[in-house]
Amino acid sequence: MNAREINVSGTLVWYYYICPREVWLIGHQITADQDDANVSLGRFIQDYTYPRERKELAVGQSKMDVFRVTDEGLVIGEVKKSSKFKSSARMQLAFYLSELKQRGIEARGELRFPKEKRKEEVMLNEQTERELDKVCREILRILYLPAPPEPKKISFCRKCAYAEFCWS
Repeated sequence: MNAREINVSGTLVWYYYICPREVWLIGHQITADQDDANVSLGRFIQDYTYPRERKELAVGQSKMDVFRVTDEGLVIGEVKKSSKFKSSARMQLAFYLSELKQRGIEARGELRFPKEKRKEEVMLNEQTERELDKVCREILRILYLPAPPEPKKISFCRKCAYAEFCWS
């Protein structure tokens, strides 16, 4: 990598749990197929769901999908099209909560699955913070590799906007 500063983001945490190769590609600013149907659907869901809430709170290298301030404090939300990758979404949201905590802002998180009409609360605890620390170190290790990890066929590949890059 060049001399630019390397930062871990919530998006990289999300993809770490799905595909290390995608972490490397995103971290090296190799853009996925922006015309991919799943990319378009994700943008649509993010833009047109939860219209009464504020969109995209940017903190550090991360952008949280939605947020609101209640009497109990700040609530940040991550909107996903399905709960299929709930564990990676949970860790992505925990990363955002950790970034806010490092800046002295206490918040709680909500994972939202509008197609399924569900939401789940996410809280930051010591165990999650330890896992995030380990994951961030591993993401940095991947980003410093001179080339992306070899592609491995997983179920996510069928709907991946990088599929052509990996399997052509």
